[in-house]
Amino acid sequence: MTDVFAARAAAYYAGKLKAHGATHRGVDWNSVESQELRFAELLRVCDGEPVLSINDFGCGYGALVDYLLRTGRRFDYCGYDAAPAMIDAARARLANTQACTFTSDRSSIAPRDYTVASGVFNVKLDAAETAWRAYVNQELDAIAGMSRRGFAFNMLTAYSDPERKRDDLFYPEPDAVFRYCMSRFSHAVALSHDYPLYEFTVLVRL
Repeated sequence: MTDVFAARAAAYYAGKLKAHGATHRGVDWNSVESQELRFAELLRVCDGEPVLSINDFGCGYGALVDYLLRTGRRFDYCGYDAAPAMIDAARARLANTQACTFTSDRSSIAPRDYTVASGVFNVKLDAAETAWRAYVNQELDAIAGMSRRGFAFNMLTAYSDPERKRDDLFYPEPDAVFRYCMSRFSHAVALSHDYPLYEFTVLVRL
């Protein structure tokens, strides 16, 4: 199931990249501002770290690296994406950036202090919600396994306005996701639902 869903997601995002290039629309975000607001929310998990040791799970074309450079953060970064076309785009853009690697080979991801995942659980396409939820939980387990000190991810919220919801997207109950993380990974879990997007962010400290 994991391989099938990951392959379908990779094909979806590769299509977006082909249509829109290495831009926010190429990873299916509405704007640069919303993309960077998500980065800020996710990076709260590693506030105060002088050098970020970080895996970017579902890195797309490497926009998080641009954000880290622009905000003056030092880092040891690995970006993973299931879509080889995304990795090719990231490598082409950021070939000269130090302490920055990209891969589409999941087995090559080394553990780092933190892992972040932005938007990787949103697009379920025609998958049944129960099957997609099981897949999401498997992926969270994998993300935890590549993180030494913590991880963060975001999801669309079940509290989105009904008229804005799409059948091909996943809108879980935030409290259910929070409970899963509390019972599975750590008692140090925070859920943020107070920023102006139809989603929430979960921070897990290990």
